[in-house]
Amino acid sequence: MESAARDVIEQYKKALQEFIFNEGEEALHEAYEIGRQALASNVGLLGLIDAHGDAFRRLLQQNVSEMDELIRKIDAACRFLSESLSAFDMCQLRNQEANAALRRMNEMLEEEAKRVAHALHDQAGTLLAEVYLDLAEIARDLPQPAVERVQRITVHLDQVREHLRRLSHEVHPPILEQLGLVPAVQFLAEGISKRTGLSVTVSGSTPRGVAPTVSTTVYRVVQEALNNVTRHARATRASIRVWKEAGKMHCLIRDNGVGFDASPERARKVQCGLGLIAMTERIRSLGGDLRVTSAPGQGTTIHASLPRQRGA
Repeated sequence: MESAARDVIEQYKKALQEFIFNEGEEALHEAYEIGRQALASNVGLLGLIDAHGDAFRRLLQQNVSEMDELIRKIDAACRFLSESLSAFDMCQLRNQEANAALRRMNEMLEEEAKRVAHALHDQAGTLLAEVYLDLAEIARDLPQPAVERVQRITVHLDQVREHLRRLSHEVHPPILEQLGLVPAVQFLAEGISKRTGLSVTVSGSTPRGVAPTVSTTVYRVVQEALNNVTRHARATRASIRVWKEAGKMHCLIRDNGVGFDASPERARKVQCGLGLIAMTERIRSLGGDLRVTSAPGQGTTIHASLPRQRGA
């Protein structure tokens, strides 16, 4: 245990003993401050309760002549513990508020992504159609060698149109709403494979009764994970599996890349750290969990699990 955590636990035991024998508002306020220090020192809820139990057992070993005195000590100890845990309660409330704000922000981002996708698909598509018509009109008055050059330009425009179509679908995939999560992930994987050469396999089926926000979150996690693979992992293969188990939906993403040191201290410093943070926050805002397993030279595995309904 770290020095700061040990100090907090010893401070708690001492303050509890003093409060039981000399009750007062000042000592009760100290309980709250110790609770805040416990949070800052990573003592944790269970660690603080263990410290309370240890200190109280020692107090009970002392001679208590009357039942009233024993009841008073128990009541004082409970009040002290309750006050110290209120810091954890406040932290939980703040986390809930932060998660709600993060969910709203993600929903706003999805709406913006939808607008951008429509602009890519509709507005860019309209401009390309006009370019096709202009080129066809120009080609009618050109000699054959020049017509062939125009045709080559048209082929390039076809490629641009296909790229724009895929990008618009990845930014906001209508297939996610129309056919479900797995077909949307398959479409995403196919596009990334064509652009980068990464071999991606997708397995599983879309679970029924999944909230749209949950499906969208899993899709974004897969998207960010594959982006990290193509940018940093130097992998040749990746696999994605989606399944339902114990009332939750799960998604597992594996690659055969170079991997990295996944310890909390090192993970914050690696190049894909911001991507991992974004994935983690998206998942946690819906009451889910994200686990990353990796080691240098051993690839990376990302396991996301979420309640099937938002906030369930």
